[in-house]
Amino acid sequence: MERESFDLVVVGGGITGAGVALDAASRGYSVALVEKSDFAAGTSSRSSKLIHGGLRYLQNFDLGLVREALLERSLLVKLAPHLVTPLPFVVPTFGGKRPDRMLGVGLNMYDVMSWRRGRDEAEEWSPDRHRTIDGAEVLEFIPALAGREPSAGYLFYDCQTDDARLVLTVLGEAERFGAVVANRCEVTGLVERDGRAAGVLVRDALDGGEFELAAQNVVNATGVWADRLRPEELYGEEEVPTIRPSRGTHVTLPRELVDVRAGAIVPAGGGRTVFVLPWLGRTLVGTTDNDYEGSVEHVPPADDDIDYLLEAVNAFFGTSLGPGDVSGAYAGVRPLISTGDPKKSVDISRKAELYETSSGLVTITGGKLTTWRRMAKLAVDRIVEREGREAPCRTTEIQLGMPVDPSELPDAPGVGEESRVQLASRYGHAANLVMRLAAAEPRLAERITPDLPDIVAEAAFAAEHEQTATVGDVLLRRTRLGLLDARRLCEPGAEGPFAVARALGGQLGWDESRIEREVADWHELARAEGLVPGLGAAEEAA
Repeated sequence: MERESFDLVVVGGGITGAGVALDAASRGYSVALVEKSDFAAGTSSRSSKLIHGGLRYLQNFDLGLVREALLERSLLVKLAPHLVTPLPFVVPTFGGKRPDRMLGVGLNMYDVMSWRRGRDEAEEWSPDRHRTIDGAEVLEFIPALAGREPSAGYLFYDCQTDDARLVLTVLGEAERFGAVVANRCEVTGLVERDGRAAGVLVRDALDGGEFELAAQNVVNATGVWADRLRPEELYGEEEVPTIRPSRGTHVTLPRELVDVRAGAIVPAGGGRTVFVLPWLGRTLVGTTDNDYEGSVEHVPPADDDIDYLLEAVNAFFGTSLGPGDVSGAYAGVRPLISTGDPKKSVDISRKAELYETSSGLVTITGGKLTTWRRMAKLAVDRIVEREGREAPCRTTEIQLGMPVDPSELPDAPGVGEESRVQLASRYGHAANLVMRLAAAEPRLAERITPDLPDIVAEAAFAAEHEQTATVGDVLLRRTRLGLLDARRLCEPGAEGPFAVARALGGQLGWDESRIEREVADWHELARAEGLVPGLGAAEEAA
């Protein structure tokens, strides 16, 4: 990076930055991407894990956003079938009532807008039209409602993903097209030549030292951090509104406490709804959407938000869950664009916003996980247009990873069928490399945590192939165990973090004292991130 000069440098290694790198590299640009911490460490690993149109935007008659998102959903299922998978949703009714007619009208609109013109009839998946189901079928999808005896419900389909793995997969494709990507490289300033952006100053967070990264174009894709790079320039131009962070909190629960096989849309306080979803062997509940004014370096879930989510679950399923039942919790901040009116953030559209300021710096922010590809196209189109190039977007046809049949993966003693299936869905063809690591060293074939299928070899693979430097990188983003099984992994002396640290150490040359230090750093990070509700307070009291 220090030696070369690039056509384009992307600042930010979340889904938008990864998308910009892939889009630009596939059009023939030489691309560098830098991320100050770890890939997907910000908002892009803290979503509700949905690739969806957004039913609630229909209520606001934001039809353009819904249509755009539904078309992207259809495309992503085609480009990454192992990563973006269909998920049924159920809206049940009780007490002999029929499903709400107005909701049925909304779902009809959803069906119509889901239809992609020119769709290949041989496509593996396209959403079935919504339909009404009886109470018995509701219980097949949502066994946790058995005590409430549902009478009927609506069934419709959206899609689910592993958001952090999607980012890493897109970055991998960008590298295949020649992009150079690096995490732990913090941009400290903009380099200018004759008043125009000509690169960025970068601080190497691992080894120290600064260097200049030269590029003809700079794209700021740092989401909620977008106004950290040249704020006086961004806000000095009157039409640029303020970026307003909004905190979204989620909790995960053991499946035996709330057993759902489909997504449920659950009423919550204030006339809102929350999702209750099956995800990677747990039940995921979220999200809240509140203005946030604290530090955006570590964003712990608020106790009030966790209570709000659990109250909604308890009221709907007839349970009596408390914070002690939560297996993990996380929060992220979304970059909403404040228009200056007093509306709450929940009412602000998730449309992407593109700004080109006086230095030529292009800033892309706002938006949502589902529409990352369109956001990237918007930013790269702007650069192509101002340079007068002939370089059309190609990302509608670039496969994201390569699916693999779990049965065709190499054998590794000790790796069970559940682990093989998850590796295939997480890594696609690259799962072959993970399995070879597990086959070569028995300790790498072990599970990181007893009742979930993630294996220690994933840590070794991440260190070798995905610029992984910490236990937190593995537990929060290469696997998702830091969200799914945080309570167990944060117990004093828990074996899982040590197994991960030893696997990383084998690749990175750590001695035993370094391994212990890295595990201690994991516990400190877990406290700062609030992964286990009440953990910090309990330790302070002790």
